[in-house]
Amino acid sequence: MSDEDRIAYLAGDTGVSLDPAELAEMEKIRIALADEASWVEPDASLEQRIIEAVAADVASARSHPAETSTPPSQPAVVTHIAHHRSRRMRYSIIGIAAAVVLAVGLAVGLAVGLSGQGNQAVAYSASLTGTQLEPSASGTAALTRTQSGWRIHVKATGLPRRDNGQYYEAWLKNSAGVVVPIGTFNEGADVTLWAGVPPSSFPTLTITRQTVEGGPASSGQVVLVGTTEPDN
Repeated sequence: MSDEDRIAYLAGDTGVSLDPAELAEMEKIRIALADEASWVEPDASLEQRIIEAVAADVASARSHPAETSTPPSQPAVVTHIAHHRSRRMRYSIIGIAAAVVLAVGLAVGLAVGLSGQGNQAVAYSASLTGTQLEPSASGTAALTRTQSGWRIHVKATGLPRRDNGQYYEAWLKNSAGVVVPIGTFNEGADVTLWAGVPPSSFPTLTITRQTVEGGPASSGQVVLVGTTEPDN
């Protein structure tokens, strides 16, 4: 059985095939890892207290040789070997635990990433309709989520070009009527805009006629309007 299979079993994969002997050993490790006591940080003075206790035992054995048939130096050797065996076992458990944590973390991260992608659409679109100010105008908008924000590609017809301090401005609006500007342009045939808010929260796209003298606020002169919908 490979190390990957062992890690998978410890991470909860019951489909891994194990022989009875190895299954019993892995189950012991799994139970040990699940025990909160295995992860309790030992007292900082524990090591020194162990050393002092061992030294006291050795000193006692040397001062009372008749009380034991074991040579005075042997307890220290046995204690030393036991100490190293215990340390090796501890390192093995820590190594397996680290591998389990890594495997579980990767699995959870992948699941969260896939879940996030599934719950939030990465592309929206809208059909734009002209208002009474420009009844012959129409257009489309394609919204794509990127690392920098939402890239919005607008193609509109029926809008006369505006220059010399006159221009068009696009907005995204939420249900409370809050509007966020997403860019200005002169002609609507091929326009790229950017938004820092998602269309899921600001679904209405409008285009207004603006003038430099009118300031940055929306003029309210809407010439195109549409509602964004997630692409299937």
